[in-house]
Amino acid sequence: MNFKKFLPWIIVIVVLFIGYNYVKGINNKAVVYEQDIKEAWGNVNTAYQRRNDLIGNLVKTVKGAADFEKSTLEAVVNARAKATSVTVDPTNITPEQLAQFNQAQGGLNSALSRLLVTVEKYPDLKASQNFLDLQRELASTENQILTARTRFNEATKPYNSHIKVFPNNLFAGLFGFKEKPYFEAVAGAEKPVDVEFDFSNDKKE
Repeated sequence: MNFKKFLPWIIVIVVLFIGYNYVKGINNKAVVYEQDIKEAWGNVNTAYQRRNDLIGNLVKTVKGAADFEKSTLEAVVNARAKATSVTVDPTNITPEQLAQFNQAQGGLNSALSRLLVTVEKYPDLKASQNFLDLQRELASTENQILTARTRFNEATKPYNSHIKVFPNNLFAGLFGFKEKPYFEAVAGAEKPVDVEFDFSNDKKE
């Protein structure tokens, strides 16, 4: 048997095998990173959903206060509805989609801040046990949101780095992998909602 006769074919097969495994590795690693992003996004949604639920309870509590400013309450209700209507698929997320989501949540954040400031005018409301409990839960949830957003960015970074470095970038696009955006702070969102109140200095009439 003339081994030299088949040597070129053996070399081609070996090269193709190595190339196949290399490209497969690029794809599989990107898939793993993308799953990490989906998990991180799920945690982001969970944190925001928790806040939305708390805000719903807060609105019900505030509605019970006599003569509470209707426009302030409606602003929160409308902002909450807008925020919950914006959904994002983390596997196909674009900078524009994330910016829209971020803006909607920032709008809710601002409306909630205005409501909490307005509550200062209602000593009985802000001193109620239910409101105090919601205050503590909101403060805790804001921290959870910040942590979830940070972890989403941390999960996104290795994915983006993996598909952008050479020669991975030559194949990533063929597999449908695209760079994903990071969370960026919107105006006024760099600080959590201020839900601290001075309950010892209620104004006396």
